[in-house]
Amino acid sequence: MALKIRLTRLGDRGNAFYRVVVTESRSARDGEYIEQLGTYDPKGTAPDSIKIDKEKTLAWVAKGAQATDTAHALLVKAGILPAEQFKPKANAKPPKPAVEKKKKEKKAK
Repeated sequence: MALKIRLTRLGDRGNAFYRVVVTESRSARDGEYIEQLGTYDPKGTAPDSIKIDKEKTLAWVAKGAQATDTAHALLVKAGILPAEQFKPKANAKPPKPAVEKKKKEKKAK
């Protein structure tokens, strides 16, 4: 079972509010979660917008839970995880420009 630390969306349209939760990687975004670690209000003021329990989070990371990119950025911003621990995805490649695709289509004809 792969565990993820990720965000669950709450609130109305245009007034989003998020919970930082630990969940199984295959569950739905707003589905069941194992434990709530904290909250994030993107429209709130800077010091009060991120509230995450440091001890719970570090315990789950020690158990093998991996934070998603967005959750990891929040944990770094809150001072829970060091920024150097983040490793970008190895398979990520920038998209090819549309000009090259058109040239290839013309050559195929």
